[in-house]
Amino acid sequence: MSLEIKVPPVGESITEVTLSSWLKKDGDTVKMDEAIAELESDKATFELTAEKAGVLKTIAKEGDVLAIGAVVCSIEEGGAAPAEAAPEAEAAPAAKAEAAPVAAAAEKAVNYASGTPSPAAAKILAEKGVEPAAVSGTGINGRITKEDALSIDQVSENPQTRTAVAAAAAPAPAAAPAAPVKAGERSERREKMSPLRKTVAKRLVAVKNETAMLTTFNEVDMSPIMEIRSKYKDKFKEKHGVGLGFMSFFTKAVTEALKDWPAVGARIEGEEVVYSNFADISIAVSAPKGLVVPVIRNADAMSLAEIEKAVVALATKARDNKLSLEEMSGGTFTITNGGVFGSMLSTPIINSPQSAILGMHNIIERPVAVNGQVVIRPMMYVALSYDHRIVDGRESVSFLVRVKQLLEDPARLLLGV
Repeated sequence: MSLEIKVPPVGESITEVTLSSWLKKDGDTVKMDEAIAELESDKATFELTAEKAGVLKTIAKEGDVLAIGAVVCSIEEGGAAPAEAAPEAEAAPAAKAEAAPVAAAAEKAVNYASGTPSPAAAKILAEKGVEPAAVSGTGINGRITKEDALSIDQVSENPQTRTAVAAAAAPAPAAAPAAPVKAGERSERREKMSPLRKTVAKRLVAVKNETAMLTTFNEVDMSPIMEIRSKYKDKFKEKHGVGLGFMSFFTKAVTEALKDWPAVGARIEGEEVVYSNFADISIAVSAPKGLVVPVIRNADAMSLAEIEKAVVALATKARDNKLSLEEMSGGTFTITNGGVFGSMLSTPIINSPQSAILGMHNIIERPVAVNGQVVIRPMMYVALSYDHRIVDGRESVSFLVRVKQLLEDPARLLLGV
């Protein structure tokens, strides 16, 4: 008797998903609750699990777009999992010893060749433009696993370590030199947009067309915060188990400024303006499949350490494609940090249905006038994009000035003044 495995409901607004990769092959023996495939919606990636033990019979193919409730595969009865046969093997040690070389040979025969990526790993490498030959596999017989692909992706974001990673991942034997591209030769590569990328594209265009978006700018002297971090970062990490970064200071400053200027954290619903007496801060994170915006709930009631822990937890989930829909829903205000990529100044786009977003940028030492003297200070430009339908110029400018004051005098964050 077989059991059909169907696409489960994953959210009210989601009607279809994409089968991004099979984690098990047709004919494989699977255990109950074992992950067998990865499904991707326009908001998140999640695993499809086996609802009983048996033999997998695939129906859908990788890349297929499936409606909620559509049949993905079936599981046939029969075929015990390898672990279930262990007691019988234990009863005959001699037979087990004789069978070991045969089993090893059989296992080697069905494994992927060295350097071959798994389906999930192949998809990630293709999205990032990384050749499998440049990745050192840690799976059986050198197979490239999903974790291998993700680790290359995460580490390569750091420019200082990118060269070291590439050198470590390069195969030992010298590869034959590639044929030089002749002058005039040109090529193009086409990729189907992922559900997440399509959704992001639609939402960004909708925001530009449906809101009266403006941006106001200011600059922040980061000296006080940098001095605090330098003085207390070791003790902070020792006590709380997490580093003291800039995001917690900015999040805390935003939550305090929202108390003074609540319209910046409001939203329009129909003909009404909805004000919140709480601050759920969305943090923009660059994930392998695109930009995602997880939410820190009740950030206004958190300490700096609690905010830092929440940021690390959500960023890790984002890079591992483990964020749930709940963790990305809601939010009253968004913070995005283009400075980690070297951006000096930008106009961030509002995260609908919110009414404002704060853009952080890189810190540059430059001459500024302080008390009639020219001094060198670490400065950061900040940008606030806002919906002029609900936020007036006075409110937007005053909000950003308040954020600047709190960041340049961090004691105010602790005293609430």
